[in-house]
Amino acid sequence: MTMMALSIFAAAGVRNLFAVIVIFGIYSFLMATVLVALDAVDVAMTEAAVGAGVSTVLLLGALRLCKSEEAKPAHRPWLPLAVAVSTGVMLIYGVMGLPDFADPQAPIHQHVAPRYLQNEVQVPNVVTAVLASFRGYDTLGETTVVFTAGAGIIALLRRRKKVERDEKTDS
Repeated sequence: MTMMALSIFAAAGVRNLFAVIVIFGIYSFLMATVLVALDAVDVAMTEAAVGAGVSTVLLLGALRLCKSEEAKPAHRPWLPLAVAVSTGVMLIYGVMGLPDFADPQAPIHQHVAPRYLQNEVQVPNVVTAVLASFRGYDTLGETTVVFTAGAGIIALLRRRKKVERDEKTDS
C-alpha cells in the first residue's frame, strides 16, 4: 500500500507523460498484488491485463499522437486540490461506518450472500456462478469499453498515417 501511495505522488509530480503512463502501469501491477493478497485472483488477473496491459498500450498509442511533456498550469490548482482532499475526507469518514472486514454479522452476509450461495445457476464454484450469471452484463460492458477504446486508437493512428502520407506526396 505504501508503494501504491508513493507511485501516485510520483505520478502527480512528473511532467513527462511517458513517465506518468509507466508509473500508472506499475500502480496497476501493485493493485493486482493487493487483490491477490485479498484472494480475488480473478479480479487481480483482470487488473493486470486491462489496467497494466491494455490501458498502458492504449495510453502509449495516444501519447504517440501528442506531445510528451505536459504544459505547466497557468495558475495554482487550489480548487481541484480542495475538491480532492474533501472527497478523500468524506470517503474516510464513510469507510469508518462500515462493518469490520470479514465480519460474519455484516448485513451483506445476512441478505445477499445466502442468495449467491444457493447457487441458482447450477454452477459448482460460487465465484464462477457470480461472474457468469450475475455479472454477465457488467463483463459485456467492460469488454465493449475496451474494444471501443482500441478501435478509437486504431482510427487515430490510421488518420495520422494518412496525414503523413499526404504530406509526403505534397512535398
